[in-house]
Amino acid sequence: MTRIALIHALAQSVAPINQAFSRLWPQAVLMNLLDDSLSADLSKGSLDERMNERFLTLSDYAVGCGAQAILFTCSAFGPCIEAVARKHSNIPVLKPNEAMIGLAAKAGKRIGLVATFAPTLASMPAEFPGSVQVDTELAEGALAALNAGDAAGHDELAAAAAKRLHARGCDVIALAQFSLARAAPLVAQRVPVPVLTTVDSSVELLRTQLDAA
Repeated sequence: MTRIALIHALAQSVAPINQAFSRLWPQAVLMNLLDDSLSADLSKGSLDERMNERFLTLSDYAVGCGAQAILFTCSAFGPCIEAVARKHSNIPVLKPNEAMIGLAAKAGKRIGLVATFAPTLASMPAEFPGSVQVDTELAEGALAALNAGDAAGHDELAAAAAKRLHARGCDVIALAQFSLARAAPLVAQRVPVPVLTTVDSSVELLRTQLDAA
């Protein structure tokens, strides 16, 4: 059996990725590690060396428990995930957005990136290839709505952000966070361009990498 460690910095990311594995790779054995203080601390600080150490500690624990691959589910911690990938280069270590970025770059030239967690928009655009332009929108208040149990309100705010990006000429909408995947159907109704999520593409890429190994 293949054991996959899923490391979360937002509680709202847990359900979407577990549901995706259930649909696309039910044979995988999942190990969920949640530390929501990571996102809380990042919102007040920066991606410093101490944050790197915390990610390395979590990944060391996962590998010590037998994880054969690690998938991080919060897109605001790119440099920290890269540090983990360097240390554990013998197993697949994926950023949550790697697979989606590749798909988005093939689908259009002007990518509209929607996020509900502001630090994501500080780090993630630089991960796109230079061949595309990235425009960003924060769905202000959407994450708070989801935390309060207002899923419909969250989805409406995400769709409104996507509409603003489309109005500015974006030909692909990329939903930056796993927690945003639930809004994809509504976003697709509101904008006449491809809408990409991080969830399914991450599962498929990880399975491909492990099959190849």
